[in-house]
Formats: sequence, C-alpha cells, structure tokens
Amino acid sequence: MTNEPGEGRDLGVSLKLLWGDRTRPPRGRPATLSLDRIVAAAVEVADEIALSEGLEALSMRSIATQLGVGTMSLYRYVPGRSELLDLMLDHVIEIPEDEPDAEAGWRDVLTAEAHAEWRLCMDHPWYPYVDQSRPLLGPNSMRGLDRVFRLLRPSGIDDRTLMMMFGVQSDFVDGLARSYLNERRAEHRTGVSSDEFWQAQVPTLEKALGSGDFPTMADLADNTFDFSYEQLFEFGLSRLHDGFAAFIAARSG
Repeated sequence: MTNEPGEGRDLGVSLKLLWGDRTRPPRGRPATLSLDRIVAAAVEVADEIALSEGLEALSMRSIATQLGVGTMSLYRYVPGRSELLDLMLDHVIEIPEDEPDAEAGWRDVLTAEAHAEWRLCMDHPWYPYVDQSRPLLGPNSMRGLDRVFRLLRPSGIDDRTLMMMFGVQSDFVDGLARSYLNERRAEHRTGVSSDEFWQAQVPTLEKALGSGDFPTMADLADNTFDFSYEQLFEFGLSRLHDGFAAFIAARSG
C-alpha cells in the first residue's frame, strides 16, 4: 500500500469519513470498535514506529494488533490505509483554545503557528513525511485555517498573500522538521549518535584541512557549525518573517 493519501484513495469515501457521523457504529459492526478508535490506534502505532521503522511500516495488521481485533474488521470502517492516513492527519491537529493578545500582529500570529506546527512534527514524527500535495481539509484542518485567517485579517493584507505567507512558512517548518527527524531516525537505525558520527570523521577532516587544499574551510571560526536544529528553526523563521515584512512595506510604500 502507498504511504501517500493523495494516491490510491477513494476521494468520496475519504471526504465522507472525514465529515460524516462517527458517533455510532454501523449496523452489524462490533460496538467495541469504532472509526475514532481505529484512527487513534493508528496514530499510536505510527508514533511508536516513526523513528525506528518509518511510516512505511504502518499497516492495517499492525493497527489491528494494537486494538486486539482481526485485521479484516478494520475494513468494515475504513477501506484502506490511504483513507486512514487522511483521518490521522486531521486527528492530530489541535486547535488552541487561548486567543492571542488583541495587539498581536501578523508576525506574532505566524510565529505561534510555526511553533505549533514544529511541536506537531516532533510529537508525531511521521506527520511531515506524509505527502500532502493534495490534502483533504477535514473538520480540524478547516477550523485551524479559519482561526488563522480570522487572526491575520486585521493586518489588512489580502487573503491570497496571507495564504501564500502561511504556505511558505508551513513548507519551511515541515522541511526543517524532516531534516531533524532524519538525523534522529539515523541514530535509531544505526545506534550511532550524531556526535559519535562526526567524531569518527575528525581525523580525516583534520588531515584534509591541514593539506592546504581547502584554505577557506580551514579558516572558518571554531563555532561555525555549533548550532542546534531548534536554533536553526528560530533563525530561519525570523529571516523568513523579515522577508515578509520587507515585501509588505514595499507594497504599501
């Protein structure tokens, strides 16, 4: 089965599952099982295996095992893994209950959204690996977008520009999250930490830098590579917003 919800899924079925009534099990289906329970179990399994085996290891069988039911019983509620991924993506989105300060500008709003998306990727390390090039907007996704636009509109920036700003930021967060998670996955896969990996290269790198063939690299400051992914995230986000600010100022000037 494919990892991507955009491929191999029944669009009509996915939309019906996302927006349909899931409170009662359909006639003839076990009352102990529900679509919500299946989705929650799928998220639990994906969270557990994301760093060790990857999202590709998520199967209907592994979800059924988590629930203690037969695999075929899951297909009574959801036709397959692709449709289930659509439900999982919407399930993990949390809408903040607190409202930002009334004086918050677009930069404050986007900063809060970026931090929330980063936490989402860290809490569910499979999330940024799902291809969302053709996303389905479920209830939580729609509520999240509705909230973002409600908070951003007072800035006076047109809706299309706001959507592009939000989209560029989301791609930045997801891309950096994948880079960070790839490093963590490599540690799980090999048992070698990032520090150990680089320490093993020190003798070779020192010899190369002492050869005179790479004079600029040999002259770099000692702290050139001394930053964490969290620091890179904050730096990149601030520079991204600086660019937005310059663009907005140029248009209004």
